Amino acid sequence: MNNNNIKQVLKILSLEKKKWKVPIVGKIQDEFKDPFPVLISCILSLRTRDSVTARASKNLFALANTPKKMQMLSPEKIRKTIYPVGFYRKKAKTIKTISKIIMNEYDGLVPDEIDELLKLPGVGRKTANLVVTVAYNKSGICVDTHVHRITNRWGYVNTRSPFETEMMLRRKLPKNYWISFNDLLVTFGQNQCKPVSPNCRICKISKYCEFYKKNLDKSNDFLYK
Repeated sequence: MNNNNIKQVLKILSLEKKKWKVPIVGKIQDEFKDPFPVLISCILSLRTRDSVTARASKNLFALANTPKKMQMLSPEKIRKTIYPVGFYRKKAKTIKTISKIIMNEYDGLVPDEIDELLKLPGVGRKTANLVVTVAYNKSGICVDTHVHRITNRWGYVNTRSPFETEMMLRRKLPKNYWISFNDLLVTFGQNQCKPVSPNCRICKISKYCEFYKKNLDKSNDFLYK
């Protein structure tokens, strides 16, 4: 896959997305219109299913949806509220610390630059890019396991890690697709192009996919379950 057909592929995915469940972080932004809940929901979502993240976010933001309110909660209260997200004990401490830092060092405002976000504990490139793109509508490329897997399956990149994928996409992907890219591919990855049994036979973009072309003539149920 190259830039001659990426436009068509993303157009198809935009239409397909309407029939699928969308990632929780986008829903959080639509509800709160504020970067802080987006940042916290990103942290909650790490190593956690979207359904669990959604419940934990709803419960936590009912208690505190600003850094000022969040820093007033004890780590124990946060921990009990966000259970059973993955690593909930560690995340509770991280959320408490981040809230204090934002209040004390950023005047209560979540940073809108990747380099500044990366200074916050528990925030990696995935989270930083997601906050910048989803909450601030600024250019960034958020690469998680779905984006890394799918772009390599397509043959659009040939990389070994999410970081390498992000750097390659920054060089190759037209900038007007950066903001929407993660949302489209995560939705696609959660609902269609899964790690196992991606059901390629009903995929609307299989003709563009190098993975599908390579496996088309093989007796492999992996493509069709």
